[in-house]
Amino acid sequence: MSETLERPQTPARHRLNVDSYYKMAEAGILTDRDRVELIGGEVIDLNAIGSPHAAVTNRLVRFFAQTMVDGSALISVQNPLRLDAYNEPEPDFALLRPRPDDYRSSHPEAADVLLLVEVSDSSLGYDRGIKLPLYAQFGVTEVWIVDLVGAAIEAYRQPNEGAYASFQRLTSGSLTPALLPGAMVDVTALLA
Repeated sequence: MSETLERPQTPARHRLNVDSYYKMAEAGILTDRDRVELIGGEVIDLNAIGSPHAAVTNRLVRFFAQTMVDGSALISVQNPLRLDAYNEPEPDFALLRPRPDDYRSSHPEAADVLLLVEVSDSSLGYDRGIKLPLYAQFGVTEVWIVDLVGAAIEAYRQPNEGAYASFQRLTSGSLTPALLPGAMVDVTALLA
């Protein structure tokens, strides 16, 4: 019996699901001031948004608001994306398939995303190493990572088995979302 008591126990992780995550918010454990997202059942603290990050996000909104005036996409900024019961990231920017209720009845899912954009300064490693494979795993068709430090946009397309088959890194020129061929982004102007 003493052998059993002395044997080291392996700690077990407790993964939170989305329902538990929301209960934490309802109980006041997570507040509106907390910048967090649920990844792999863990609550992840997000970095504060600096001025360059905010400016690029604002430019994306301004550009796509002008080109999506026909209602072909809904702009979503730093809002939840429900991937499954354990993953609800909050991408910086997304273009979503229009829905009559504007996603009032439920958060969008991967199939609703026409384009997802993460703006990265200090979070580049996290966005590439954790979030990008997650988006690919759930079939988000196209992800752009705006690398503020490297002054480039990385475009990832064709999700396949947790990775993207197509990759392009641009420091100038233009970039067009695959599912929105009428919307072209001037890379230089976005990064200026």
